[in-house]
Amino acid sequence: MRKMKLTHSISVLVVALSITACSHSTGQLTTATHPAPAPIEAKYQTYVEVGQRVPVMQLTDIQGRQINLAQSKHKKLLILFATWCPDSQRAMKALVQSDLINAANIDIIGIGREETVLSLSQFAEEYHLPFSLVADKDKSLYRQFANAGIPRFILLDENNKIVKTLLLEDEAKEGELLAPIQW
Repeated sequence: MRKMKLTHSISVLVVALSITACSHSTGQLTTATHPAPAPIEAKYQTYVEVGQRVPVMQLTDIQGRQINLAQSKHKKLLILFATWCPDSQRAMKALVQSDLINAANIDIIGIGREETVLSLSQFAEEYHLPFSLVADKDKSLYRQFANAGIPRFILLDENNKIVKTLLLEDEAKEGELLAPIQW
């Protein structure tokens, strides 16, 4: 009986360690004795590249306001996140405490992956977010940028071209989390 409990505990631990904090792996599991017939898909794929125009120009925030990225001549920071994700929560706390939040030449827009207007409204209130949030309930926006992994920060220049993409999942210590955000 004790051996069975130990085996069960080890199985649970192995499963728990194989799950990432805020992502769903799309790769295939393989073993040394049974290799996959095709190459394994990368765990985190980014579908946009530096220099490319952002794939989405029109968004609707949780207040129903239209956001047209082409109308603003500011730099933009798009944040792909989820309210339930601890890494997203850390990133939002760090962002609210950073100088970026008050920068006059940067528009910040959060896109809540698999989120509703209600969940984002509650999150914005709890985290004191002073920027627009967009609900992406079916991941249709998210899928234009990546296959997995949050929070993702997409930096755009004044002409809506991608300058940098960052996956901040388990990246740095709390105080250094936003250091890579530079245009």
